Amino acid sequence: MKTVKIDFVSDIACPWCAVALGALEQALAELGDQVQVEVHFQPFELNPAMPLGGQDVIEHLVEKYGVGPKQVRENQEQIRKRAAEVGFPFHPEGRKWVYNTFDCHRLLHWAGIELGSAAQHRLKRELLGTYFTLAVNLDDRTNVLDAVDRAGLDRVRAAEVLASDEFKDAVREQQKFYLDAGIHSVPAVILNDRLLIQGAQPVEQFKAALLQASNE
Repeated sequence: MKTVKIDFVSDIACPWCAVALGALEQALAELGDQVQVEVHFQPFELNPAMPLGGQDVIEHLVEKYGVGPKQVRENQEQIRKRAAEVGFPFHPEGRKWVYNTFDCHRLLHWAGIELGSAAQHRLKRELLGTYFTLAVNLDDRTNVLDAVDRAGLDRVRAAEVLASDEFKDAVREQQKFYLDAGIHSVPAVILNDRLLIQGAQPVEQFKAALLQASNE
């Protein structure tokens, strides 16, 4: 059986990325030993210019999409329902603020490089949960390091990464690679470097794509 390489291009500030991860995890659970996969989480920043302190989420989304606050809240509720369906509970009152996520991408790169894909996967889920389930301040590094703890990773080493510029250039290079490859919105899930699943697709679509990639 061929191991399917999965590059999951996403941002932890992207609610649809959480939905897509939940759907992918559910698909893998339902397929069981029918497929073998290796998942790599790749960086994409929705708001690379977001300054320290962030921005109110309603204000941000109104500016970004040109819709009113009521529509934003309705859209957010629909995403929350989709996330719950795939086992990714969001905070009932929603996230309040949008933050810069570059440091989180540096930590994810660290986890993948030094600890392996399973550790990186756990950290990815905990960082998404920090943002969307706990809905706490990502600019407070204590909250980020608490996610490292929950993922079972080395808090001291993670703090060293955050206090330095480690992996800064590597993350920038990976971001450029996917932008140059035409990825301009996320989630983007790439199987075996060639089959692209764009957006938060249903579980059944992930299952079909994984089986196809595994059998090619």
